[in-house]
Amino acid sequence: MLDQRAEGCQEECFHPDVVERVRKAMPGEPLQEELAQLFKVLGDHTRIRILNALCLSELCVCDLTSILGMNQSAVSHQLRVLRDAKLVKSRKQGKNVLYTLDDTHVSTLIRTGSEHIREGK
Repeated sequence: MLDQRAEGCQEECFHPDVVERVRKAMPGEPLQEELAQLFKVLGDHTRIRILNALCLSELCVCDLTSILGMNQSAVSHQLRVLRDAKLVKSRKQGKNVLYTLDDTHVSTLIRTGSEHIREGK
């Protein structure tokens, strides 16, 4: 168990040059809020499963319902959330809608997160 004292300074200190450099280098509040919203979207098990599947192939809703063992309405709802967050995109093919990851950044996020988890074990 982590010693509670290790979480804070044992002695009062202040490093104004470091504080100012970090404060100036940090992204603005709007970008940080958008990033927090992105991670909220990624914080859902079903959406992560969908993204993992789409990392491997372009899929229609029917394929995703089969892979996930869920009904079409539930999968469609999660795809809408992912589309609104610009994590997936869709295209019509005849009467079907096919889904892919929006861009390579999404697969990088999923892959990097998975590597982080694996390395921590």
